[in-house]
Amino acid sequence: MRTRTSPWSRALQYLALLGYIGFLGFPLLWMLSTAFKGPRELVELHPSLWPEHPTLDNFVTAFTSQGLARSALNSLIVATSAAILTVMVSLPAAYALARLRTRLGTVAIGWILVSQLFPFILLVIPLFLILKRLELVNTLPGLVLVYVVWSLPFALWMLQGFVRSIPRELEEAAACDGATRWQTLRQIVVPLLAPGVVAATLFAFVSAWNEFFFALVILQDPEKATVPVTLARFVGIQGVVRLGPLAAGAFLSTLPSLIVFGLLQRRLTSGLLAGAVKG
Repeated sequence: MRTRTSPWSRALQYLALLGYIGFLGFPLLWMLSTAFKGPRELVELHPSLWPEHPTLDNFVTAFTSQGLARSALNSLIVATSAAILTVMVSLPAAYALARLRTRLGTVAIGWILVSQLFPFILLVIPLFLILKRLELVNTLPGLVLVYVVWSLPFALWMLQGFVRSIPRELEEAAACDGATRWQTLRQIVVPLLAPGVVAATLFAFVSAWNEFFFALVILQDPEKATVPVTLARFVGIQGVVRLGPLAAGAFLSTLPSLIVFGLLQRRLTSGLLAGAVKG
């Protein structure tokens, strides 16, 4: 029996939701406002939320003098390549771990969990030495390889959970109808794994797009720098921050992640609904 919610309780729920949205959205709103402010408004003791004289000079400076456009292209290449390779490697491995119950699979899952406990600082030196021997230091493919290795454990762990949620009876029924293993995977398993694939793709893309530490160490040429490394250079040698261009660059750097999430959100929702119906 469905319980009725009182008007006061519903009002408190909406009020809490609005407060949560405001808490999360205020920094983004302040950053957007700062991006359109001129130098005089940025140094005021009591700045206003809305710019009194909006200007696009900060965006022009971020693109021209700081090379943000070139860095955005580098980040797009690296993040897209890392996301695609992560899913291509983790998807068949996740299926094998979920369906083949062996002692090796248990050890592999345990190692996946343990590998997430290592901090960045312990991994950067061995990774740098390996990339140096492979002649991949200061190259975008080398950075892509690092991001794939870093995102692979979590993507593998997440996808094998999605595979386990698919009933074996579906594959057995397809085999009884004469479908081959490849046809079963392509027509039944992969469509039901669409939500997991989308989630793993989003995770790998956003992680590679926002990562700073590995990119700072591996990429030494400013022409190959990614967006986080370029944004860090908005801070001068003496700690003087170019706040306007930095806010403009930070706002522009969030757009690709929002666009990718917006494009894949419908696919994620439809995949979840399809999986629920077919399951």
